[in-house]
Parts: sequence; structure tokens; C-alpha cells
Amino acid sequence: MSFKKITEQPSNYRHLEKMTINELLSFINKEDQIVPHAVEKAIPQIEKLVEAISDKMLMGGRLFYIGAGTSGRLAIVDASECPPTYGVPHGLVIGIIAGGEKAIMVAVEFAEDDKMQGWKDLQAYKISDKDVVVGIAASGTTPYVIGALEECRKRGIITGSISCNPDSPVSAAAEFPIEVVVGPEFVTGSTRMKSGTAQKLVLNMISTSVMIQLGRVEDNKMVNMQLTNEKLVDRGVKMLMERLKLDDYNKAKTLLLKYGSVKKASELAVL
Repeated sequence: MSFKKITEQPSNYRHLEKMTINELLSFINKEDQIVPHAVEKAIPQIEKLVEAISDKMLMGGRLFYIGAGTSGRLAIVDASECPPTYGVPHGLVIGIIAGGEKAIMVAVEFAEDDKMQGWKDLQAYKISDKDVVVGIAASGTTPYVIGALEECRKRGIITGSISCNPDSPVSAAAEFPIEVVVGPEFVTGSTRMKSGTAQKLVLNMISTSVMIQLGRVEDNKMVNMQLTNEKLVDRGVKMLMERLKLDDYNKAKTLLLKYGSVKKASELAVL
């Protein structure tokens, strides 16, 4: 049975250039509504991967995302947002994109086609069996990602994958595959659309639930967030006022800036 890429199948819509703007927006929105339902079906797969990641990270391991193109950019975004959101050190969650940093902004031709380069890029971080590697590939066929996962598995490194085609090669290469099948794209083959949205939702679920397992959230608050701008400082001050039952905004702000996080200020501050 040959592998069929649903992500590359013709769009369910024809003659897009003849549609009104309202029709275009309405049909794109209609297609987008498929995505959360497809993600919901994959929750049992996501749960297994999150459990594996949490276990490794609680023992001091790291989480790596690796992908090419849109998938790689989504990997970089999710990884880069963990330190400011949850106060974890840079290097605990790492995103790697085929073609390196240049590829974040500009497509690097044929970077995704080198089956050994993904493993070479992981080796630069002294990857070990303490870590977990999640390969992201909408098509499920990206050589850069598949090669990295295969090399990891040879060395006993736990692997996961996120793809949008059933029974894809990247799923076969991963110990914990996640498949979110969203169907053909509105613009045929444009996987930055529904497939990209699905991958972003899954990455949100993975990193958020893992960080909660690691104790980086209390109640429903980001008590370890980094105070990197005035919006976050203001949010932190209001959290601290609530936790310490303070009605003095300036006093709470002074304590927050002194201790550097809501968690530390609430534990160490002497009122």
C-alpha cells in the first residue's frame, strides 16, 4: 500500500481567484474549524508523549524540537517562548530548523533534503539519552527530520513526532507519533495553513502541560515568568498583590523587582 499525502491533495475549493474577499475569508475560516476537532482526536497520542517528556525533564533532561520550513519556525517559536513565560533557563527547550538561523526568515533551498544534517545539528548540543527529540513535519516525509529521529532511536533517545498525514514515514521513525489529519488545504499543498495551525496547537499543548508538570505554574498563574517588559511587570505586580493580599501597587512592584519573580517574592518577601 503506497503512502498517500492527504496534505497534498487538491483543495475542496475551485477558482479561488474568482471569489469575493468575503467568500475567501469565510471558506478559510470554515476550513480552520476542522483543526481543533482533529487535534482532539490526537489527545491520547499527545498524552503519551507529554508523559515521556515530563519524566525525562524531571530527571534533568532537555526537550528538542526539530523541523524544516514552517514546521521548523513553529519549533523555534514554541521553544523560544518557554523561558520568558515560565522562567526556565535558555537551553532547556531547544528549537532547531533545517538551514540554521537564516532559515527562520528566508527559505534555504534543499536544507530539508539532507537526511543526516538533522542528527549533525542535534550533536552540536551534545544530545544524549537524557533528552527527548520531537520531529515536526506536516507531510511526514521530511528527510532532515526523519534522519534525525532514526539516529536518535539507534542511541536510545526518546523520540516523538507531529505530522498531518496518517501512517507517515516520520511516524514510523518516532517512538511517540502524533498525527493530526486536517485534510486538504484551502490552497492546495499550502501546509502553513491548517497543518501549521494544527502543529501550533499541539506544540502549545505539549509545552504548557510539560511546564505545569515541572511546577512552573501555580493555580493558573505564570508565577515564574521573566519580567522582560512593562506589561509583564504589571501582570506580575497584580498577581503578587493577590497572593500577598496587598493593596499597595508600588510596594508590590518594589517587592517583585527585588526578588525577580512572583513565586520568589511571595515566598521570600517580609511584609
